[in-house]
Amino acid sequence: MGKLIKNHWARLIVLTASIYQIAAALEGFFWPKVFWDFLTTNLDPAVRPIPILQILNLLLGILGLAWEWPLPIFAFAQTAMHRSIEARLAVYPLSALAALLLYQGTNPGIYYLIGLGVYFWGFSEGEVVCPDPWCLPRRKSANRVGHV
Repeated sequence: MGKLIKNHWARLIVLTASIYQIAAALEGFFWPKVFWDFLTTNLDPAVRPIPILQILNLLLGILGLAWEWPLPIFAFAQTAMHRSIEARLAVYPLSALAALLLYQGTNPGIYYLIGLGVYFWGFSEGEVVCPDPWCLPRRKSANRVGHV
């Protein structure tokens, strides 16, 4: 049986979160609401009359989509930024925070936090992200005796 490659699993989770965050931002343009408005109304200027939080969520969702699904049309494919788990661990908490502030974005915020946990798990075990998307990391020694 194979070994679980955590950065592939985390990539799928964050892809789901970023697509959901884009949808939540678009919905937030029509129904602007801050999730924490039952506690305070101080955050209401972030969603109306100027949709700052919605635009921020839209941009961070597109960034997450471009980062985790590195198509050749995006600039992230095969760059050091794409291969860096550390950069993901620095940027995705901001995406989670922006998503958790928007009422429609609470689910993607939770997905981002789960994806961050899985990325950290893989990072702590020494996993690396391959230069080519969805490939397996190369073994250190190809000439091992007794193994197929």
